[in-house]
Formats: sequence, C-alpha cells, structure tokens
Amino acid sequence: MSTTVETARSSVIVAIDGPSGTGKSSTSKAVAAKLGLSYLDTGAQYRAITWWMLNNGIDVSNPEEIATAAAKPVIVSGTDPAAPTITVDGEDASGPIRTQEVTSKVSAVSAVPEVRTLITALQRSIAAAATGGIVVEGRDIGTTVLPDADLKIFLTASPEARAARRSGEVKGSDLTATREALIKRDAADSGRKTSPLAQADDAVEVDTTELSLQQVIECVVTLVEGKRVAA
Repeated sequence: MSTTVETARSSVIVAIDGPSGTGKSSTSKAVAAKLGLSYLDTGAQYRAITWWMLNNGIDVSNPEEIATAAAKPVIVSGTDPAAPTITVDGEDASGPIRTQEVTSKVSAVSAVPEVRTLITALQRSIAAAATGGIVVEGRDIGTTVLPDADLKIFLTASPEARAARRSGEVKGSDLTATREALIKRDAADSGRKTSPLAQADDAVEVDTTELSLQQVIECVVTLVEGKRVAA
C-alpha cells in the first residue's frame, strides 16, 4: 500500500458530540489511544476559561464582562490521550476545572459568543496541527467546530443512566439532584443561540444507555476503522 494511502488512513478526524454523562471523554480517550490518534477534550477548555474568570473576579452572570475578558487567559491543551493536560497561563488546571463551582457556571460562560469564537479557533488550530489524526469531543464539534470531520458520532443515553454514571464518579452525590442538574445543563446547552448542543445531520448516533463502556469503545473503533478503510 502506498505511503499516500497510509497517510490518508491514519489522519482521520473524528468528532464525538453529546451531552454530559454519555461516556464521551472515556470513549474518546480510549479510541484515540487504541488507534494512535491525538485527543482533545473541548469541554475542558470551556471549563478552563470559566475557572480563570472565577479566579480573576469576573462577574460570570454578566455576558459583557465575560466578553471583554475572554481573550486574556492563555489556554494550552495537551493532546496525548494517555495523559491529556490543560494549563491556563502556564498553571496546571486539570484538577481545579472539575470543581462543582466551575461545573455550575460553565454553561453561562460558554454561551457568550466571544468566548465561543476564541475557543473554536483554538480547537480548529489544534485539530489542524494533529497530522496523525485526532479525536475531538464536545457538544458542537460536528456542527460548528469541525463540520468537515471525516466521521461524526453523537453519543446519547437516558437521563437516568447518565445521572447514575455521574453519581458514580462523585462520591456522596445525590442521584436525583445529579439528574436534575444534567437536564438543566442540557436545556442551557441546547437552547443557547451560539453553537448549541445538537446532532449533526450526518452524525452516527450511538445510544449508550444499555452498553458498557467497553462496548461503546468497540463500536466507535469499528466506525473509525470503517471510515479509514473507505478513505
């Protein structure tokens, strides 16, 4: 097989979208690692800018204040699926961005058009630099960030299944409260005017409700390998 064809096979760009609790991160990292691709968690970037704003006294209930500050932090994402990293102004933010405070505010910050414009440009530049191919996960990758991705996958699951998974990740969390929070965030992400959470017309939907993580990973790997062969 020629070198040109090998390059085309390996440089596939995969967009994986879906709401919280569907297994996006675990699946995306595992698929990227298994297939030798780079990996990007776009949600972490929105969490990072939210964390920076909270730390720097920005009123995250004020869209104008958010817009004015949006370009100030320098966010750098590592794309190794075995050890993804994210820094803000040179500081490791991988732990702090997962706090409940950030989780509760990220939808409001990420809905501001100026924030989305900046982060989308960053995401596109990272994908373009991944010459070996990349798996990019988020909420608007297939529809807005990378509409020409080689493969688009939209993960779904019932609110109950998603809440159970999230509660399992956070010790002592209340299942009902977690479910309500997920539904509230779905509404915020799906209802925002700029790049809402939505399934691309040409995306493959994978319902993970009744599937184990390993089954979801195997399903996505099969889809990616099928796209590589087609290429």
